[in-house]
Amino acid sequence: MITYDNIRSGTIQENYGCSVVSVEAIVFVVTTKKGFLAFRVSPDLKNEIQAIADSEARSISQICELLLAEGVQAYKKEGPKFMQRLVAKQKSRIKDS
Repeated sequence: MITYDNIRSGTIQENYGCSVVSVEAIVFVVTTKKGFLAFRVSPDLKNEIQAIADSEARSISQICELLLAEGVQAYKKEGPKFMQRLVAKQKSRIKDS
């Protein structure tokens, strides 16, 4: 059971495998996510990702995580050819615009 005392004593992380982010009175937030990644994208790309997130009733973070995970799996399967194909597509889009 999660109580105020074991939150303060640090046993939450030991017992539940997550760290406490914030504790205020009885309300607290815990996170089980271990990694944090931040990067910049163009406003147009952000708007497109936001539109996907809205239509799927998900957060931008969830959509980005899904897309990145799929990209990593494709790279693991295809190797450098996957990246070469992506770079070629990007160059083609830039050239056409």
